[in-house]
Amino acid sequence: MIREATVAGTFYESNVKYLRESIEDCFNHKLGVGKIPKLSLIKKSEEISAIMVPHAGFVYSGPVASHAYYHLVEGGFPDTFVIIGPNHTGLGSRVSVFNEGKWVIPLGNVEVDDELANNIIAKSDFAESDFFAHKEEHSCEVQLPFLKYFSNDFKIVPICMMDQSPQAAYDLANSIYEAKEDLGRNIVIIDSTDLSHFKSQEITTEHDKLVFNEICSGNTEGLFEVVKNHQITMCGFGPTMVAMEFSKKDSKNNFKFLKHSTSGDITLDYASVVGYGSGIWK
Repeated sequence: MIREATVAGTFYESNVKYLRESIEDCFNHKLGVGKIPKLSLIKKSEEISAIMVPHAGFVYSGPVASHAYYHLVEGGFPDTFVIIGPNHTGLGSRVSVFNEGKWVIPLGNVEVDDELANNIIAKSDFAESDFFAHKEEHSCEVQLPFLKYFSNDFKIVPICMMDQSPQAAYDLANSIYEAKEDLGRNIVIIDSTDLSHFKSQEITTEHDKLVFNEICSGNTEGLFEVVKNHQITMCGFGPTMVAMEFSKKDSKNNFKFLKHSTSGDITLDYASVVGYGSGIWK
């Protein structure tokens, strides 16, 4: 199964030269980490269990994402990245795993870790093999250029969550952890999520702070309740809950908040913004 790039030329540059330059700009941006990391020669990240990164167009959220990717790159890549994003399209099953083949982006092909993917599906009550949900979904794809810029030596398991209930999150976190233990696979989860959508800068900052309070305290149920009770339009709270629960099982559940910004910090229009945040579990 070949999954062609869907948002190259819109969310990120389709030209290889310009794409590489835009990734460098994300790191060097005034809202970015300020420098480009160097990939550790060690093949696996021993310290990081998961990272949180946004998934908007690079011009808006790339600088925020650079903070988490800086730590990831400096720590060394694992064997496989399990990239979990929300389902924006409504297509496919409730938890859709792309379990074979490769993803094509301008910087090259990325192979799917079919053995790990199928092991996750076998252990889960929610996850299914489903390519249709990924056909037009951008939340996993936009992470690949950041990874591919630094290395060709990794595989991925893309997962798209339509069901973002705590039950689905607990099930998926447990399935991923058991699968990686069974196979002896070194992995890092990429939690792909944007935060509050289309509120004022003031409300977005307030809502996003509530979200990060629950994440920093490790309160998975609390995150779900805050999102529900305050009607926070965080699109990937399900993937975030998976990252939280997986990190607990992986004994690396200390969340380090790295950066928060909004689209308004780029456009200077603060009336209706989208919030972006990054951090790592270690």
